[in-house]
Amino acid sequence: MTDGADASGATLRRPVRLAAVVTGVVLVALLGVLAWQVAAGEDDTVRNGLVGRAAPAVVGTSITGEPVDIDRWRGDWVLVNFFATWCVPCVREHPELVAFAAAHGPDAEVPVEVVSVAFDDDAASIEEFFATNGGDWPVLVGDTGPIALDYGVRGVPESFLISPAGQVVAIFYGVTAADLDAAIATATAGAAQP
Repeated sequence: MTDGADASGATLRRPVRLAAVVTGVVLVALLGVLAWQVAAGEDDTVRNGLVGRAAPAVVGTSITGEPVDIDRWRGDWVLVNFFATWCVPCVREHPELVAFAAAHGPDAEVPVEVVSVAFDDDAASIEEFFATNGGDWPVLVGDTGPIALDYGVRGVPESFLISPAGQVVAIFYGVTAADLDAAIATATAGAAQP
């Protein structure tokens, strides 16, 4: 009887061993693909797929109760910034956004409308954050999850620069005013070429 028990035990171990080997091979292959992408320089901007495409809608209600729809700024540059008050990189980049918005107000040579979309945050925290840190642009609150999904947001901060034609021209995962100015200059120069 012991021979029968050993035979069925060995029979059961073979599929388990095979499953472990297959799982190991799949994991090694996945790690190889990820390492290759990093080595090849593929970044999240490329994988997001929005650059060069029409910007998804951003429609909602601002923290002040005003309706917001980025289509009303068609013909102007728009920066859509996904952020949260609890996000340390968001807090770090905020002064850059304040400086950029001030330099690109309605009377600037290149006006840009900044719109922030609160990500998993509450209205009281957002109001306090903007009162303390500055910034007087529209901030969408409430059910902003569908907007984040449409933009493919993986985390915050993420910012999307939208051209006057309504196309996403750049994506940033933490941004400076200089980054934004450079992206606008590059996109403008590219649009001017035949």
